[in-house]
Amino acid sequence: MKKIAIVGGTGKLGAALAGRWSKAGLPIIIGSRNAQAAHEAAKALGHGATGMGNEDAAAAGDIIVLTVPFAAQAASLAGIAPYVRGKIVVDTTVPLMPPKVMVVQLPPEGSAALRAQSILGDGVTVVSAFHNVAAHRLATAQKIACDILVFGNDKAARAEVIELAVHAGLRGLHAGALANAAAAEALTSVLIFLNRAYQVDGAGIQITGTLISG
Repeated sequence: MKKIAIVGGTGKLGAALAGRWSKAGLPIIIGSRNAQAAHEAAKALGHGATGMGNEDAAAAGDIIVLTVPFAAQAASLAGIAPYVRGKIVVDTTVPLMPPKVMVVQLPPEGSAALRAQSILGDGVTVVSAFHNVAAHRLATAQKIACDILVFGNDKAARAEVIELAVHAGLRGLHAGALANAAAAEALTSVLIFLNRAYQVDGAGIQITGTLISG
Protein backbone atom coordinates (compact mmCIF):
# COMPACT_ATOMS: atom_id res chain seq x y z
CA MET A 1 0.00 0.00 0.00
CA LYS A 2 1.37 3.41 -0.95
CA LYS A 3 2.45 5.74 1.84
CA ILE A 4 0.80 9.17 1.82
CA ALA A 5 3.08 11.98 2.98
CA ILE A 6 1.29 15.21 3.88
CA VAL A 7 3.56 18.23 3.65
CA GLY A 8 2.09 20.81 6.00
CA GLY A 9 0.23 18.02 7.75
CA THR A 10 -0.14 19.88 11.03
CA GLY A 11 -2.31 22.57 9.39
CA LYS A 12 -6.10 22.41 9.29
CA LEU A 13 -6.55 20.79 5.86
CA GLY A 14 -3.57 18.46 6.21
CA ALA A 15 -4.63 17.29 9.66
CA ALA A 16 -8.22 16.74 8.54
CA LEU A 17 -7.16 14.66 5.53
CA ALA A 18 -4.70 12.71 7.66
CA GLY A 19 -7.48 11.87 10.08
CA ARG A 20 -9.82 10.58 7.39
CA TRP A 21 -7.16 8.65 5.49
CA SER A 22 -5.67 7.04 8.56
CA LYS A 23 -9.10 5.86 9.70
CA ALA A 24 -9.54 4.36 6.22
CA GLY A 25 -6.38 2.32 6.78
CA LEU A 26 -3.93 4.29 4.62
CA PRO A 27 -0.34 4.62 5.89
CA ILE A 28 0.18 8.29 6.75
CA ILE A 29 3.32 10.38 7.18
CA ILE A 30 2.73 13.82 8.65
CA GLY A 31 5.26 16.43 7.58
CA SER A 32 5.89 19.83 9.11
CA ARG A 33 8.54 22.52 9.16
CA ASN A 34 8.81 21.52 12.84
CA ALA A 35 9.64 17.82 13.00
CA GLN A 36 8.73 17.62 16.69
CA ALA A 37 5.30 19.09 16.01
CA ALA A 38 4.83 16.51 13.25
CA HIS A 39 5.85 13.70 15.58
CA GLU A 40 3.40 14.87 18.23
CA ALA A 41 0.58 15.19 15.70
CA ALA A 42 1.25 11.67 14.41
CA LYS A 43 1.27 10.27 17.94
CA ALA A 44 -2.06 11.95 18.67
CA LEU A 45 -3.51 10.65 15.40
CA GLY A 46 -2.50 7.06 16.01
CA HIS A 47 -3.30 4.38 13.41
CA GLY A 48 0.44 3.87 12.88
CA ALA A 49 1.02 7.40 11.54
CA THR A 50 4.55 8.78 11.67
CA GLY A 51 5.77 12.37 11.81
CA MET A 52 8.91 14.07 10.51
CA GLY A 53 10.17 17.21 8.81
CA ASN A 54 8.65 18.12 5.45
CA GLU A 55 11.69 17.11 3.41
CA ASP A 56 12.05 13.75 5.15
CA ALA A 57 8.32 13.14 4.75
CA ALA A 58 8.53 13.86 1.02
CA ALA A 59 11.46 11.45 0.69
CA ALA A 60 9.64 8.70 2.60
CA GLY A 61 6.24 9.05 0.94
CA ASP A 62 5.02 7.48 -2.30
CA ILE A 63 2.32 10.10 -2.92
CA ILE A 64 2.97 13.59 -1.59
CA VAL A 65 0.10 15.90 -0.64
CA LEU A 66 0.94 19.60 -0.24
CA THR A 67 -1.43 21.35 2.18
CA VAL A 68 0.14 24.72 2.90
CA PRO A 69 -1.11 28.30 2.44
CA PHE A 70 -0.37 30.01 -0.86
CA ALA A 71 2.24 32.23 0.82
CA ALA A 72 4.23 29.11 1.76
CA GLN A 73 3.70 27.16 -1.47
CA ALA A 74 6.82 28.15 -3.42
CA ALA A 75 9.24 27.67 -0.51
CA SER A 76 7.65 24.35 0.48
CA LEU A 77 7.86 23.02 -3.07
CA ALA A 78 11.47 24.13 -3.46
CA GLY A 79 12.30 22.32 -0.23
CA ILE A 80 10.80 19.00 -1.25
CA ALA A 81 11.73 19.15 -4.97
CA PRO A 82 14.88 16.97 -4.64
CA TYR A 83 12.83 14.19 -3.02
CA VAL A 84 9.78 13.90 -5.25
CA ARG A 85 11.10 13.08 -8.71
CA GLY A 86 9.08 10.27 -10.26
CA LYS A 87 6.28 10.72 -7.71
CA ILE A 88 2.79 12.19 -7.71
CA VAL A 89 2.52 15.49 -5.86
CA VAL A 90 -1.04 16.50 -5.02
CA ASP A 91 -1.22 20.27 -4.77
CA THR A 92 -4.19 21.58 -2.78
CA THR A 93 -3.05 25.19 -2.84
CA VAL A 94 -5.58 27.95 -3.39
CA PRO A 95 -4.14 31.42 -4.22
CA LEU A 96 -5.93 33.32 -1.47
CA MET A 97 -4.30 36.68 -0.82
CA PRO A 98 -5.48 38.27 2.43
CA PRO A 99 -7.28 40.46 3.14
CA LYS A 100 -9.19 40.11 -0.14
CA VAL A 101 -9.87 36.36 0.06
CA MET A 102 -13.33 36.78 -1.47
CA VAL A 103 -11.80 38.17 -4.69
CA VAL A 104 -10.24 35.84 -7.28
CA GLN A 105 -6.51 36.55 -7.56
CA LEU A 106 -4.77 33.93 -9.67
CA PRO A 107 -0.95 34.07 -9.89
CA PRO A 108 0.94 35.07 -13.06
CA GLU A 109 1.43 31.39 -13.99
CA GLY A 110 -2.36 31.06 -14.38
CA SER A 111 -2.96 28.91 -11.31
CA ALA A 112 -1.25 27.64 -8.18
CA ALA A 113 -1.18 24.19 -9.79
CA LEU A 114 0.75 25.40 -12.84
CA ARG A 115 3.06 27.28 -10.50
CA ALA A 116 3.71 24.02 -8.66
CA GLN A 117 4.51 22.17 -11.88
CA SER A 118 6.91 24.92 -12.98
CA ILE A 119 8.77 24.73 -9.65
CA LEU A 120 8.95 20.93 -9.51
CA GLY A 121 9.71 20.38 -13.19
CA ASP A 122 8.77 17.71 -15.71
CA GLY A 123 10.07 14.82 -13.61
CA VAL A 124 7.18 15.20 -11.17
CA THR A 125 3.51 14.48 -11.85
CA VAL A 126 1.46 17.27 -10.30
CA VAL A 127 -2.22 16.65 -9.63
CA SER A 128 -4.42 19.40 -8.22
CA ALA A 129 -7.39 18.65 -5.92
CA PHE A 130 -9.21 19.29 -2.60
CA HIS A 131 -9.68 23.02 -3.20
CA ASN A 132 -13.38 23.40 -2.47
CA VAL A 133 -13.97 21.30 0.64
CA ALA A 134 -13.96 23.00 4.03
CA ALA A 135 -11.19 21.74 6.31
CA HIS A 136 -13.29 22.12 9.45
CA ARG A 137 -15.98 19.92 7.90
CA LEU A 138 -13.38 17.31 6.92
CA ALA A 139 -12.18 17.25 10.51
CA THR A 140 -15.52 15.79 11.60
CA ALA A 141 -16.92 12.34 10.94
CA GLN A 142 -19.97 13.72 9.13
CA LYS A 143 -20.77 13.06 5.49
CA ILE A 144 -19.91 16.10 3.38
CA ALA A 145 -21.98 17.16 0.36
CA CYS A 146 -19.01 18.19 -1.76
CA ASP A 147 -17.41 16.72 -4.88
CA ILE A 148 -13.64 16.85 -5.35
CA LEU A 149 -12.56 18.02 -8.80
CA VAL A 150 -9.24 16.43 -9.72
CA PHE A 151 -6.98 18.01 -12.33
CA GLY A 152 -3.82 16.69 -13.97
CA ASN A 153 -2.24 15.92 -17.31
CA ASP A 154 -1.85 12.22 -16.48
CA LYS A 155 -5.18 10.36 -16.29
CA ALA A 156 -3.76 7.44 -14.30
CA ALA A 157 -2.36 9.84 -11.71
CA ARG A 158 -5.72 11.60 -11.51
CA ALA A 159 -7.35 8.23 -10.89
CA GLU A 160 -5.05 7.60 -7.93
CA VAL A 161 -6.02 10.93 -6.39
CA ILE A 162 -9.70 10.20 -7.01
CA GLU A 163 -9.18 7.07 -4.92
CA LEU A 164 -7.74 9.26 -2.16
CA ALA A 165 -10.90 11.36 -2.29
CA VAL A 166 -13.00 8.19 -1.97
CA HIS A 167 -10.93 7.08 1.05
CA ALA A 168 -11.73 10.47 2.61
CA GLY A 169 -15.46 9.80 2.17
CA LEU A 170 -15.86 12.10 -0.83
CA ARG A 171 -16.63 11.72 -4.53
CA GLY A 172 -13.65 12.51 -6.74
CA LEU A 173 -14.16 13.43 -10.38
CA HIS A 174 -11.84 13.71 -13.37
CA ALA A 175 -11.86 17.41 -14.29
CA GLY A 176 -9.29 17.48 -17.06
CA ALA A 177 -5.85 18.99 -17.59
CA LEU A 178 -3.80 20.67 -14.89
CA ALA A 179 -4.51 24.07 -16.47
CA ASN A 180 -8.19 23.57 -15.62
CA ALA A 181 -7.34 23.79 -11.92
CA ALA A 182 -7.63 27.56 -12.27
CA ALA A 183 -11.41 27.11 -12.24
CA ALA A 184 -11.52 25.31 -8.87
CA GLU A 185 -8.91 27.61 -7.36
CA ALA A 186 -10.94 30.66 -8.38
CA LEU A 187 -14.17 29.06 -7.18
CA THR A 188 -12.80 28.91 -3.65
CA SER A 189 -13.01 32.69 -3.36
CA VAL A 190 -16.60 32.51 -4.61
CA LEU A 191 -17.44 29.90 -1.98
CA ILE A 192 -15.91 32.04 0.76
CA PHE A 193 -18.11 34.92 -0.40
CA LEU A 194 -21.17 32.65 -0.35
CA ASN A 195 -20.30 31.48 3.15
CA ARG A 196 -20.33 35.05 4.38
CA ALA A 197 -23.23 36.36 2.32
CA TYR A 198 -25.57 33.49 3.15
CA GLN A 199 -24.11 32.41 6.50
CA VAL A 200 -23.21 28.95 5.18
CA ASP A 201 -21.03 26.65 7.29
CA GLY A 202 -18.58 25.56 4.59
CA ALA A 203 -20.23 25.82 1.18
CA GLY A 204 -19.14 23.16 -1.31
CA ILE A 205 -19.97 22.04 -4.83
CA GLN A 206 -21.71 19.01 -6.30
CA ILE A 207 -21.92 18.08 -9.97
CA THR A 208 -25.44 17.23 -11.09
CA GLY A 209 -26.50 14.67 -13.68
CA THR A 210 -25.83 10.97 -14.05
CA LEU A 211 -22.10 10.38 -14.54
CA ILE A 212 -21.40 7.18 -16.48
CA SER A 213 -17.59 7.12 -16.49
CA GLY A 214 -14.61 9.35 -16.03
